[in-house]
Amino acid sequence: MNQEEIILVDEKDNPIGSGEKLTVHQGGRLHRAFSIFIANSKGDWLLQKRSRKKYHSGGLWTNACCSHPQKGESLDKAVHRRLKEEMGFDCRLKEVFSFVYKAKLDNGLIEHEYDHVFIGRFNGQPVPDPDEAEGWRWIAPEKIRKEIKKSPENYSYWFKKSFEKVADCF
Repeated sequence: MNQEEIILVDEKDNPIGSGEKLTVHQGGRLHRAFSIFIANSKGDWLLQKRSRKKYHSGGLWTNACCSHPQKGESLDKAVHRRLKEEMGFDCRLKEVFSFVYKAKLDNGLIEHEYDHVFIGRFNGQPVPDPDEAEGWRWIAPEKIRKEIKKSPENYSYWFKKSFEKVADCF
């Protein structure tokens, strides 16, 4: 994992500094993040299966893209940059809500994020970076709901936490 600097924030999303990504997650410090949900014209959602090479939550299903703006980078630039890097496409995105969560993850890491949630529409075929996503699929929200109920361990914490609220936004 590279030594990227991410933005530390207070509970109102005001920047209060920065820190190296892994160190921030080891200490469970509150930082700015984003989650991008993509739907196609049929209403199916694009999910990615996180690469097992990722520093946490590897092999889990999650939303199309999630990441952090880097120190000095605007949220708007970051969401488009990371969507292209992770899934190989870009589209119009709209922020629909934000929330704060804290969760203990695998590898002894703590995710404590001020998460900005974006939605977008895309009808093409993603070309994911294999270091980011080892798989992807289009799936109806009703099927996701059933899968989460049956096997919640197969989905990322933040995806499960935001799923129902995002479903109301499309």
